[in-house]
Amino acid sequence: MKRFSEEEAERYKAHIALCEIDVDGQQKLMRSSVAVVGAGALASPALYYLAAAGVGVIAVIDGDSVSLSNLQRQIIHSSDDIGMPKPLSAADKIRRLNPAVEVRPICCMLDDDNAADILQQYDVVLDCSDNYATRRLVSDTCRSLSKPLCFAALSRFEGQIMTFMPGAAYYTDVFPVSPTDDQQECRSCAVTGVLNALAGIAGSMQAAEAIKIIIGTGELLKDRMVLVDALTFRFETININQIHS
Repeated sequence: MKRFSEEEAERYKAHIALCEIDVDGQQKLMRSSVAVVGAGALASPALYYLAAAGVGVIAVIDGDSVSLSNLQRQIIHSSDDIGMPKPLSAADKIRRLNPAVEVRPICCMLDDDNAADILQQYDVVLDCSDNYATRRLVSDTCRSLSKPLCFAALSRFEGQIMTFMPGAAYYTDVFPVSPTDDQQECRSCAVTGVLNALAGIAGSMQAAEAIKIIIGTGELLKDRMVLVDALTFRFETININQIHS
């Protein structure tokens, strides 16, 4: 078993102090790899916490560039990054936070031709995208590759978080019907708005689920979804049977 350097022992001591993580769990994190689909509102906190946790390899996948309107909620980017590809901007912040992490910026959108080739390289996938087509593609690809998938979505003051594991239901089982273009437009953050701090809550929960999967501890949001209402701070957990009923 590889020993921690003095710097690693100091950096991760608050994790190592947790009996559920300890030395073995921290070393699992440092040997692990996570792919994050999207580099926006949900990905911002998720990427920061995965990097701070010491995840060994983090891929950031997005084909968009930073715009001024992103900065209200996409906190991994700054005003100086406007016009820069989001994966490159995010990679810069990750390296500053934890230089030991290998970050792989992938400046393209996932599609039918590249999704399997990209996602098969990573232990866990986080879906931080903002549209049904990408979510369906990520879900179907993770199912075919038997990859754990941590999902979240935002709309106005409401968030959804769920984890999909091999052998159980995936996103397309829970949401099998594709919304119309008008419905997707009505749900977009740019049109309906979104509370920026809600992205911090949901994205952090995605990171926590990924960490638990890697370490092998705790109870995952498998076959159940957490609904967050930031206006009232009510958290409701429903199982997928309730969703279908």
